[in-house]
Amino acid sequence: MTDEVRVRFAPSPTGDLHIGGVRTALFNWLFARHHEGKFILRIEDTDVERSTEESARQIISALNWTGLNWDEGPEVGGEYGPYFQSQREDYYRQAIEYLLEKERAYYCYCTPEEVEKMKKEAERAGEPPIYPGRCRNLSAEERKAFEAGGRKPVIRLKTPDEGYTVINDLVRGEVSFENRLQEDLIIVKSDGKPTYNFACVVDDHAMGISHVIRADEHLSNTPKQVMLYQALDYELPQFAHVPMILAPDRSKLSKRHGATSVDEFKNEGYLPQALINYLLLLGWSPGNNDEIIPLSRAIRDFTLEGVSSNPAVYDTKKLTWVNGHYMRDLPLEEIMKQALPFIREAGYVEEDISEEEYERLCKIVDAVRERSRTLLELVDGISYFYDDDFDYDQKGVKKHFQQDDTLTILENDLDCLKKVKPFNREAIEEIYRNRSEELGVKAARMIHTTRLALSGRTFGPGLFTLVELVGREEAIKRLERALEYVKNMK
Repeated sequence: MTDEVRVRFAPSPTGDLHIGGVRTALFNWLFARHHEGKFILRIEDTDVERSTEESARQIISALNWTGLNWDEGPEVGGEYGPYFQSQREDYYRQAIEYLLEKERAYYCYCTPEEVEKMKKEAERAGEPPIYPGRCRNLSAEERKAFEAGGRKPVIRLKTPDEGYTVINDLVRGEVSFENRLQEDLIIVKSDGKPTYNFACVVDDHAMGISHVIRADEHLSNTPKQVMLYQALDYELPQFAHVPMILAPDRSKLSKRHGATSVDEFKNEGYLPQALINYLLLLGWSPGNNDEIIPLSRAIRDFTLEGVSSNPAVYDTKKLTWVNGHYMRDLPLEEIMKQALPFIREAGYVEEDISEEEYERLCKIVDAVRERSRTLLELVDGISYFYDDDFDYDQKGVKKHFQQDDTLTILENDLDCLKKVKPFNREAIEEIYRNRSEELGVKAARMIHTTRLALSGRTFGPGLFTLVELVGREEAIKRLERALEYVKNMK
């Protein structure tokens, strides 16, 4: 193993990429970037029945969306490939041959039913309910007899039955496991496929992984993997188990708590920068109360010492708040890149948008994003710029359209927009404020009626910006509609 920091994120393609997985990937990515090391993506697809190519593609796509770029792996390559476990059988075969040759592993012909019976018998006798190693010392004749009977063996690792396996975890500290409670681990299944723990160890060694940083639900696998490292005469990496993400009720996070996969958050209009920022705070502290942390600073400051050993509690309200910050503060170009697919899906612009219309859309988005916490809210916020078939907010109608002077105010609003030159924000504001003085009313009275007439809403971007972006002709048409609406209320 080299002195270079090499870490990996190794998801199984059995479903969509979960935010817990992204948080694990993020901590690995930050650790690698902080130490100027390598971040490797490996797809652990040895579970043939559950793994799918579609899931693998989704994981790669979702990880690309988050911006957590990998230095080696699918789509990138590297000198330690292949990066799909299903393509690494030669590595596993060589490791198995080594263990069998050294008599550190053995063929086990016990059926699952027999193993279960042995475990129950051990439990009744007050012993650990584990496989007792019945096939450890079979003779060649006994093996032949089992094979003649059609039994397909698994291969088990001979694990020590005395002493302790001690892990010096970089997050949890020293963790000790009693060896007699660890059964002889199955490392190759009866179909010849390697098991998770075995393939993981062989690949981590072959890829030069220096630090294994993963969720603490894998802590129970660690003593088994350490035994495999020792049996294979591999150098041990350092282990770090980061806390799980729990639901608000402190139960295991699941779909009943809302969105849990990256694609779900993406479809709900969250920004990748916000999701990454939020996940960073789930289990890691910058050492102060800062909650908006630029990625450059996170790379500079990230350490495993700053990772908590306690579970992190997921809170969508906090995520939405963080997302609102990024909606306001990211460069407009980045917001447009993320927002355009949503805007097109809503039907407000065509795929081949003209340069003029794109410039107008940029101004609209820039005006609306201040009050938008997600891209879905942004799309809703720009809707009235493209669709004049809206209803008036009824609370706004009661407050702004049902006063005795409403017709006079709306007529003056209309007159201002017909006369103002040039038709821009500054000139519109000037004529409105002058007219309000002439009428002896507050400018807010004219502003609120115009806003409701033009958007159907009582809130939004600055009124004079809104009017300019709606345009003179459309603004006049909408004010005339509002006048008819108020007249019909009388």
